[in-house]
Amino acid sequence: VIPNCQFRSKTSRLKTFTANQLDEIKDPSGLFYILPFQKGYLVNWDVQRKVWDHLFGKEMFKVEFADTSVIITEPYFNFTSIQESMNEILFEEYQFQSALRINAGSLSAHHYFHSKPSVLCCLVVDSGFSFTHIAPYCRSKKMKEGIRRINVGGKLLTNHLKEIISYRQLHVMDETHVINQVKEDVCYVSQQFYRDMEMAQMRGDENTAMRDYVLPDFSSIKKGFCKPREEMVFSGKYKTGEQILRLANERFAVPEMLFHPSDIGIQEMGIPEAIVHSVQSLPEDMQPHFYQNIVLTGGNTLFPGFRERLEAELRSLAPAHLPVSVLLPAK
Repeated sequence: VIPNCQFRSKTSRLKTFTANQLDEIKDPSGLFYILPFQKGYLVNWDVQRKVWDHLFGKEMFKVEFADTSVIITEPYFNFTSIQESMNEILFEEYQFQSALRINAGSLSAHHYFHSKPSVLCCLVVDSGFSFTHIAPYCRSKKMKEGIRRINVGGKLLTNHLKEIISYRQLHVMDETHVINQVKEDVCYVSQQFYRDMEMAQMRGDENTAMRDYVLPDFSSIKKGFCKPREEMVFSGKYKTGEQILRLANERFAVPEMLFHPSDIGIQEMGIPEAIVHSVQSLPEDMQPHFYQNIVLTGGNTLFPGFRERLEAELRSLAPAHLPVSVLLPAK
């Protein structure tokens, strides 16, 4: 897996790094990202071309285009102009033998149907970088009338965590790369939000949500990490001189936005309501099959506790006589 973007670092402003050249940057603090995608749609073709040149070229895969087919994912309801430009670049510039443009959720659905041949319907919840899609599939075909989109994704969660930490502890608004790592390392989805909120206000050892995160200095500590509970100092300072972030309710308040976007003023449904909304728009006799086969994909679904919380919330929203099952496939 390589990052689909270019970077500039604070220390070497003039040099642009592409994709997996991120590892060559000695000091990745204050990284400036140049992304080909905005709000899930491919808008910066120059950056995308450079990433592809690097990926297909002699530095990485040395692709023989005439003998190679490519599978490329795109968002649901992608613009025709973007699709045409992509076809043009893939066939006229690179001259691939063939190309398949497909939604990421369709690949998840295909894998699910392939592994369970007796299943006719499934509902894919794809929660990624820019947004979350709920997409129903029947016999491997997507049912467009049931697709729902929520404008909450990993980028929004990272930005919100940056704002909270900058307000409470330390200015980190330029540290997207580091805070994204913090989010992946310490955040989790709470099963009982209000109970955990009360617990996060307790002092000292009673606060089981509290964690100390050691920030990287990019000389002796290359990657941040979470201090083991037994090594935490609850009163006073650490003697070691490391830079520490103390996180308590941030750990579960940030992923909570996937379930309640209105908490930060985004007037949209959370994922459980969107799933029910999607299923109710489909033929009634198919609805039980969708509730029984909900498949999770995308980075946000990897938060610890996400699957259990979604299943519990759906159980309370769905009709009582219908079984609900949420599956997070192994990577």
